[in-house]
Amino acid sequence: MEQEYLDHLRHSTAHILAAAVLELYPGTKLGIGPVIDNGFYYDFQLPDNVSISDADFKTIEKIMRKIINGKHPFIKKMVSTEEARIFEKDQPFKLELIDEFSTDGQKLTLYESGPFTDLCRGGHADNTSEIPIDGLKLDRVAGAYWHGSEKNPMLTRIYCLLFENKQALKEYLQLREEAKMRDHRKIGQEQQLFFIDEMVGKGLVIWQPKGTIIRDEIEKFAIEKEHEYGYVRVVTPHLAKEELFLTSGHLPYYKDSMYPAMEMDDGTYYLKAMNCPMHHRIYGHNLHSYRELPLRLAEYGTVYRNELSGTLAGLLRVRGLSMNDAHIYCRKDQIKDEFKRVMQLTIEYFHVFKLKDYSFRLSLWSPEHLDKYVNEPENWEYAESVLRDVMTDMGVPFVEVKDEAAFYGPKVDVQFKSIIGREETMSTIQLDFLAKQRFGLSYTDKDGNQNNEVFVIHRAPLSTHERFLAFLIEHYAGAFPLWLSPVQVQFLPVSEKHLNYAKEIASTFDTAGIRVVVDEADETVGKKIRNAAKQKIPYIVVVGDKEIGGEDWTIRVRSQEDRLTISKDIFLARVQKEIAKRL
Repeated sequence: MEQEYLDHLRHSTAHILAAAVLELYPGTKLGIGPVIDNGFYYDFQLPDNVSISDADFKTIEKIMRKIINGKHPFIKKMVSTEEARIFEKDQPFKLELIDEFSTDGQKLTLYESGPFTDLCRGGHADNTSEIPIDGLKLDRVAGAYWHGSEKNPMLTRIYCLLFENKQALKEYLQLREEAKMRDHRKIGQEQQLFFIDEMVGKGLVIWQPKGTIIRDEIEKFAIEKEHEYGYVRVVTPHLAKEELFLTSGHLPYYKDSMYPAMEMDDGTYYLKAMNCPMHHRIYGHNLHSYRELPLRLAEYGTVYRNELSGTLAGLLRVRGLSMNDAHIYCRKDQIKDEFKRVMQLTIEYFHVFKLKDYSFRLSLWSPEHLDKYVNEPENWEYAESVLRDVMTDMGVPFVEVKDEAAFYGPKVDVQFKSIIGREETMSTIQLDFLAKQRFGLSYTDKDGNQNNEVFVIHRAPLSTHERFLAFLIEHYAGAFPLWLSPVQVQFLPVSEKHLNYAKEIASTFDTAGIRVVVDEADETVGKKIRNAAKQKIPYIVVVGDKEIGGEDWTIRVRSQEDRLTISKDIFLARVQKEIAKRL
């Protein structure tokens, strides 16, 4: 089924839901009913002393099915603004929408479908009989402020799922259950990886020891790869003067996402929301010859974004972010090669993490929105053509999207489809032609002249620790590869008399660079095994008389039914090899 037609069906069904609620609860005031990814929602202000819960869904669905089976056509009516106001005279939210939409002489549209007529732009099905009843399911109830502002009335929002048939609905529900099981917030709590504390503040992540191990391993891997690719590392402050962000242009374009200013005795300061202006200052601090370029500066810098509290979501949207950031300063003739190297590095990262379902999106500017972009058409055309050529040369799949560039240049976003079907932007590579002007970036060319054609490539192939960890937790469902696992081998002594030996061999593994834990709890071996399995430990070793006696070990390997029988020394070497190869 075409997506546009499915959206029309979903929008049509929103009218049916509104009709059913009005039939059940006369006097209800109607809000809006837009289409969303899995169906739609509709906002209602219910009469006093009336509330809707999941228990009412069967009754509402029954009325909806009756209306759908009535085979009512959707009839479009063009009306004047005044006629619309008269029709909606008892619907205050609709009257507000009429005031928002109306202009001099403009006609508005009403759509009639059997017992119900609603102010609406369209589109719809031709007839209610087209709506797939077996693909419909009322989903949940939530509260929502009118127009999203707490200054407005709180409405009752009813979410409804609608798919093309029963099978598609069933598949979606199964996928959603899988998503709940993989939710990074749930797993993060179960495995004690991170938490967010109200006393510290919303959107500010506190990493526990196990979560910090995973962060550190990812950062260590990034440092190794960046060294291999010729990057040098830098460290910059968490805040800076207003002048820096005025020079970069971030304050006019990005001010709403930055924390409020701090007035100090020597000027106005802001928490940094990005690292690039400070890296530009590092480049400009010294003179550079053409022979020194490209210069690649890397930093896992922590930045702060003033996200609204209602938009925060676990690790996916936070207020403090540690970015896998770097900026490459290069000559014009080096742009293609450097951009290609960044693409290659990004793909190498994904290969190690065994991530496959991704594509690239070339985000372009729009000359119609000069409030969002610097007005330099020639630079935009050149920069966009360079990135287009690189991706074409590399043969990677990509689409072009207008009006999504950074304000200072085009970018390539890496789009991932997660294992639970959610698409999101993971990595970003940007080409900046503005920094050279704003920060006076230059180099001495081979003739001894100062050349200001310094282009900057911004790149964050591993995104932020927060977003990337959210993705990995859900991708692996908490069963991290051995090299990332906070605990790589867990020893379970059968009884207290086996405890000292378990500690002794654990110390040997620890000295060899393997992360180990000895379960000292006074519990049965069976319960210890279940606890370790729940924590998704890669290797579980039960230590009993046989192991003390020097016989081969029997090892439980995560996700494998068969046990591994192996000597201690061979097992130790095997684990070391797997870690070294990042398996």
